Amino acid sequence: MQHNWSRYLRLIIAGLAGTTLVGWYFGYPLYGLLAGLMAYLWWTLGQARHLYQWLANPSATGEPPKSIGLWGDIFDNLHKLHQGHLLTQDRLRARINRVQESTNAMRDGVIMTDARGAMEWWNGSAEYLLGFRRSTDQGQYIHNLIRTPAFKAYFDARDYREPLEIHSPARPHIHLQIQISLFGDDDRLIVAKDVTRLYQLEQMRRDFVGNVSHEMRTPLTVISGYLETLVDHGDELPPKWRRAINTMAAQSSRMEALITDLILLSKIETGEHTGDDALTDVEHLINQICHDARALSGDRNHKILVEVTDHRLLRGDESQLRSAFSNLIFNAVKYTPANGSIEVSWSTNRDGAHLRVKDTGIGIDPVHIPRLTERFYRADPSRHKDTGGTGLGLAIVKHVLINHDGNLEIRSKVGEGSEFICHFPRERLVERVPETNDS
Repeated sequence: MQHNWSRYLRLIIAGLAGTTLVGWYFGYPLYGLLAGLMAYLWWTLGQARHLYQWLANPSATGEPPKSIGLWGDIFDNLHKLHQGHLLTQDRLRARINRVQESTNAMRDGVIMTDARGAMEWWNGSAEYLLGFRRSTDQGQYIHNLIRTPAFKAYFDARDYREPLEIHSPARPHIHLQIQISLFGDDDRLIVAKDVTRLYQLEQMRRDFVGNVSHEMRTPLTVISGYLETLVDHGDELPPKWRRAINTMAAQSSRMEALITDLILLSKIETGEHTGDDALTDVEHLINQICHDARALSGDRNHKILVEVTDHRLLRGDESQLRSAFSNLIFNAVKYTPANGSIEVSWSTNRDGAHLRVKDTGIGIDPVHIPRLTERFYRADPSRHKDTGGTGLGLAIVKHVLINHDGNLEIRSKVGEGSEFICHFPRERLVERVPETNDS
C-alpha cells in the first residue's frame, strides 16, 4: 500500500511537471502548472462522482467502477469490504433464521420485549398461548395484551427468581407459568409454559386430600370417642386389654391431629380463608403462644425468652398466623432437650417484619433444609415417633407465609440448634390507632 501511494504521488508530480514544461515552452510556465492542476482536479471530481453513485447503490452492479491509480485501489478495497460485509450479513441472517425456526418449533411461548415492555418478536406458540397477532401487536406494550395485574407487578419488580403462574388471557382454560430473564440493555426474554396438566393434577390432589380428610374425620371421631370411654373405664377391663386400648387411643389422637392438619393445609392452599384485611396484634399473639409453649414444656424446664421491638399491627389472617407461629414455637419445644433455651423475637427493619424462633435443640443437617417444607418430609423419621409430629407443620407455615406475601428462612446445624425466620413485607405493617377515653 505504501508502495502504491509513493508511485501515485510520483505520477502526479511527473504530470504536473510535464504541463509546467509545456507552458514554459510557450513562455507561460505558471499557466501550464494551473492547467495541470485543473485537469487533475476535474479527473478527481469525476472519480468522486463515480464513488458517490456506487456507494448510493452498490448492488446495482456486481463490479466496482473502473479506474487507475489510487482511485482504482480505493474502489477495489471498498468492493472487498462490501463483499465481506455481505458474507457476514448472510451468515448472521442464516443464524437468526435458524434460531427463529428452532424457537418456533418450541411448545413454550417465547417473547422478546424491550425494557419498557414493547414487543419486538415472539414465536408461534406465544400466538396460540397468549393470543398475540403479528399484524397488529408488533411494538405494542405487553401489559396491554396481558392485562393480569399480577403479571405487570411481576414484570416491573425485576425479581425473577421464582416464576409466575396465571391463566392465559386468550384461553382461560390454559394455565401458564411465566418466567422472565433479563438480557442486553435491560431487555426481557419471556417464556410462557403450558402447565395446565400439572395445575389440574395439583388441584385434584388438593381436592382428594381435602375430601378424604373430611370424610375420615367423622368415623375417626366416633372411634376416638369410644376409645376415650374405654380408657376412662380401664379399671373395669381385663389387664391384657388395657395396654391395647391405651395404644389405640394414642394412635387415634395422632390420626385426629394429622387429619386436622391436612384439612387446615387444604384450606390454606385453596385460599379458603377470610380476614386477609384484618389486623393482627402480633405481640399479643406471640405472648399467647409462648404461654402455651411453657405449658407444653412442662417439667423439661425450657427457658423461653420473648422479645418484641415493634408494636405495630400486621395485616393478615390471625388464625393462619397463629397456626404458623405455633407450629414453629411448639416444634422448638419438642426438639429442644430439657433445660434448653428458646428465643422468640419480633422485629422490623427497612425490608419488613421478621419473626425469629431460635432454639438450642438437636439441629438439622443442612442437606435436608431445602425439602423441610414439603408435606410429610422427615429429616429424621425416628424422632417423629417420639414427638408425635404429623410432618405437615412446616408445609402449613410455608403456605401461610405465601398467603401473606412472605417467605421462610431456615438456618440450622446438627448439634447447634435451629433458627426459623418468617419474613413479611413492610407493606403489611399498620400503625396502632391510639385508644381514646370517652368522658
